[in-house]
Amino acid sequence: MMLRTRVRVLLIVLLVAAVVAGLAWAFAEHAGYVLIAFKGFRYESSLWAFLAVLAVLWLVLFLVRLLLRLVFVSGGVVNPWSRRNRSRRARLASEQGLLDLAEGHWARALRHLKRAAEDDAQPLIYYLGAARAAQKLGEYAESDALLERALERQPQAELAVALAHAELQQGRGELDAALDTLTAMRERYPQHHQVLRQLQFLLQQRGDWPALLGLLPELRKHKVLPEDELLGLERRAWAARLEQAGEDGLNAGETALQPLSQAWQQLSSQRRQDPELVAAYARQLQRVGAQEEAEELLRKSLKQQYEPRLVNLYGQVRGSDPARQLQTAEGWLAAHPQDAELLLALGRLSQQNQLWGKAREYFEGSLSLARTPQTCVELARLLAQLGETSRSHQLFEDGLSLLGQPLHSLPQPLPARV
Repeated sequence: MMLRTRVRVLLIVLLVAAVVAGLAWAFAEHAGYVLIAFKGFRYESSLWAFLAVLAVLWLVLFLVRLLLRLVFVSGGVVNPWSRRNRSRRARLASEQGLLDLAEGHWARALRHLKRAAEDDAQPLIYYLGAARAAQKLGEYAESDALLERALERQPQAELAVALAHAELQQGRGELDAALDTLTAMRERYPQHHQVLRQLQFLLQQRGDWPALLGLLPELRKHKVLPEDELLGLERRAWAARLEQAGEDGLNAGETALQPLSQAWQQLSSQRRQDPELVAAYARQLQRVGAQEEAEELLRKSLKQQYEPRLVNLYGQVRGSDPARQLQTAEGWLAAHPQDAELLLALGRLSQQNQLWGKAREYFEGSLSLARTPQTCVELARLLAQLGETSRSHQLFEDGLSLLGQPLHSLPQPLPARV
């Protein structure tokens, strides 16, 4: 390897020596002649001297150009207003501003992101971040001004700015203003998923259930949410709408049932068979004092489809005929003997019929299958009236423990002597 390198170096040296010798021979044998004459100017020299002058001139020009470049580059580094330094400051401000925003240093984030936005050709993300930081500082006017500035700099980002504005308006409780913003965007972008998604969140926050129910067909049509989420949202909206109708009924006096019945009739036949919505409607019927209507609704629904949560509610309503109501519920026992909810409902219905022993048996049967706070309290209350105070107290304590609120161990007085 070393031998090859030495041979290669020797060949290069010999080649250079040959070239130099050739040039020297050419200079000696063929000097050449150059004459340049222009008006009164006359230049004479050998060809090789002329070529040497050209080489020197080219070298001087090269050195001058290199020197000027070094001067300008060093000036850009030193000059704080140079394009190089402005770009560097903008980059550092953007990096630090986004970091401050993520860490919650709102004042620093606002300062850095505003600086980055003013120096960047695409400033939208920095204006949005700065507006959020200003909002966190409670500087709402500054936040809105930053969004306006973002729209001026990038008018094509109207939708992004509007969505951010609506979100900030929601955050500060300006729900009507946020609704106006999103409504305007919905008119311009009727199929945009984020507009529809943000609008449904806002309607939930406002408690505007009729409007949300009106929006649901569009959410489903454009597949804004998965079907299971849409179904859950629809159930919550209708349950809230029924609760709102129940509240209206309580304020209506003699026509208390009318708003609730009207709201129920607005549901599709399929939704009126949904156990969750049936339970919501039955609870509101109870609330306005329509116990018999609630009992009839639950009985018919359970006849079509057995549902334990409806059975539990059936044991809490009071129909026109308590005996027939108990008999109806006992008819389900053969098919569902191990249903703790059914046994709890039967215990309550037995109490309505003043069948204390039967009520106790049903409560204890339910408790043996599922130890729930409701069953503990119902049996404890019944045993207290039957004089079994010791077990009654224990069941009350068990019920509190199941609710996550156990009684603290405290000294107690001795039992009073009779």
